[in-house]
Amino acid sequence: MNAEPWLRSVEIAHRLPGRVRLRYRRHPAAAADSAALEAVAAGLDGVTSARANERAGSLVVVFDPAATDAEAIARTLAGLELAAATAKPGKGDDGKAAVAAALTVLLGTGLLPLPLRLPVSLNAALPLLRHAATDYAENGITSHVLEAMAVSISLARSDFTAANTTTFMLALGEYMENSIARRSDDLLKHLLRPTSDLVWVLKDGVEVQIPAADVMVGDTVVVGAGTVIPVDGTVLAGEATVNEAAMTGESVGVVKGRGASVLSGTLMEEGRLSVYAEQVGSRTAAARIADYVEQSLTAKSEAQIEAAKLADQLVPSVLKLAGASALVTGNWRNAASVLQADYSCALKLATPVAFKSAMFDAGKAGILVKGATALERLAQADTFIFDKTGTLTTGMLEVTDSIAFDAAYTAEDLICLAASVEEHYFHPLALAVVNAAKATHNHHFDHQEVQFIVAHGVASVIDGQRVVVGSRHFVQEDEGIDISPQQPVIDRLYHEGKTLLFIGYGGRLLGILALKDSIRATSARTIARLRHAGVKRILLLTGDHRDRAADLAAELGLDDFHAELMPEDKARIIAELNQSGARIAFVGDGINDAPALAGAHVGIAMQKGADIARLTADIALLEDSIERVADAKDLANAAMARIASNYRLTVGLNTGILGMAALGLLSPITTAVLHNGTTIGILLNALRRLMPNAPSPRG
Repeated sequence: MNAEPWLRSVEIAHRLPGRVRLRYRRHPAAAADSAALEAVAAGLDGVTSARANERAGSLVVVFDPAATDAEAIARTLAGLELAAATAKPGKGDDGKAAVAAALTVLLGTGLLPLPLRLPVSLNAALPLLRHAATDYAENGITSHVLEAMAVSISLARSDFTAANTTTFMLALGEYMENSIARRSDDLLKHLLRPTSDLVWVLKDGVEVQIPAADVMVGDTVVVGAGTVIPVDGTVLAGEATVNEAAMTGESVGVVKGRGASVLSGTLMEEGRLSVYAEQVGSRTAAARIADYVEQSLTAKSEAQIEAAKLADQLVPSVLKLAGASALVTGNWRNAASVLQADYSCALKLATPVAFKSAMFDAGKAGILVKGATALERLAQADTFIFDKTGTLTTGMLEVTDSIAFDAAYTAEDLICLAASVEEHYFHPLALAVVNAAKATHNHHFDHQEVQFIVAHGVASVIDGQRVVVGSRHFVQEDEGIDISPQQPVIDRLYHEGKTLLFIGYGGRLLGILALKDSIRATSARTIARLRHAGVKRILLLTGDHRDRAADLAAELGLDDFHAELMPEDKARIIAELNQSGARIAFVGDGINDAPALAGAHVGIAMQKGADIARLTADIALLEDSIERVADAKDLANAAMARIASNYRLTVGLNTGILGMAALGLLSPITTAVLHNGTTIGILLNALRRLMPNAPSPRG
């Protein structure tokens, strides 16, 4: 009764008929062995399969509702003792033993006395026959039933070599197919870096180690060199180099200090940080990505569903062909040959394997694809719509004009004067002015204490005269400075869609700084690549000034634009385009883009986008590069082309094999070798990298 539980908690996170997803927390002393947990769960009464995601603390269990239920499974797992974690559970046979046994029978049957050959061959084929009988009872005539019929015909004809060869080839083929499918799952899981199960936190001034699952929002987490950051948060103290490749694709370490944001799943290369925990457990970025990966392993695309449906529809046709061949030729050997070849395995497995391989390639390129359907829809997209700020543009303001109205001051003097009083202010306008000053000789104007006026600007005193830097309202109305003499200049700058910063000195308007959001250097190349990838229309939706939107659309060669929009306007325009038959990919980054992202055929969120935008989107970029949008489109197109190619190969090769088998040109042995060999080849082709020469995430 005093034995400790293996799993400290087990909760039902989501359920469907015959399927449940459990959230669990392991005992700190138990090793992070997902395979052991899967094996134990799969061995429970009524359970048909189980898959654990150690990083997300998630276990998906498929079961027979007639034999058990979700609550019973959760209770049983919660009652497992810690000792079970160190035991060697009988993990389900991965197929190696079946292949070895079938090969032994194939090679050894010829050496046995004649009376023993039938029972030995029948015993070797018994698992196949039992599986087929169960499958027939539950699903009717399937590919497994056809295979069992082929073996049975060979045994009835005392063609033990053909029967044993078929049994061996089926066992080998199933093992290879399962291995390839499992590898595609593993590729996706490897996008996530496992973290330690124990975390150092600061409690009453003392560092203590607690289970990662017990970390709370507001805790101060201490992270040292060589460890993975376990929470999303803000650095309170320390300095360190953090490798964010696991989350952003950027392989160069980033220096983090007080005030910097850090993400879970990123690696501390050197240094030491104290981090205020803002998102913990399942709410961290790494855990959300783990959920997306888990969903992508189970979600089925339209192409996958159609392939499986076609495979099932062709099974009766193969059976009819086998019967017709036997009746016409009078040779049941031909029927056995036909029954060896079907479309099921390659059609059902190649498509999901290709999708998972593509999603792995996308992840390595800095693109998080939330399931096969998202990739499929991106390939179908013929209209791309971009938000402006932070998407086609950098979202960072730059000083474009410095206009001094006093001959004693140059344009550079004006920038440096403004920067001298703005340098302690962290507003985007202030940062842009300080950056502009750094590009000049950066003459510093000595000033007295700076006064911050919220939502207006800053004020100080230079050489005994009051200097103010801020908005038009602040300078004109609050400070009483007359700006009317410079109205034509002001109107021109506003007309150009620029943000203005007014500088007053000694009660007069000294000058104006104009700032503008800069276009990303790669935006034009991205637009060109999208057109090359088959996109018919590229539009711009923005809440910005109409003139600025028109300039941007003309500069990038966009097909059309809509400006001065509210969030609901963007969603309305997308709904109208949807009704006209357009398949829309929307690219955005802000909270105001969430309705448009949700309404599009496929939504793509930028790396620096708001959380709600990234959660709403079907595809999230893991780094701040607009070219990843074109990479995603190219990869989606390549994935669908690979799937179509595999489909043609599957149908063509298997139809040829079936035809030759029906005409008696292929023996059952040859048919088995050709069918399983081509199936494995098609699966390997599906697993092959789609874009081996794609630009690196740093590209």
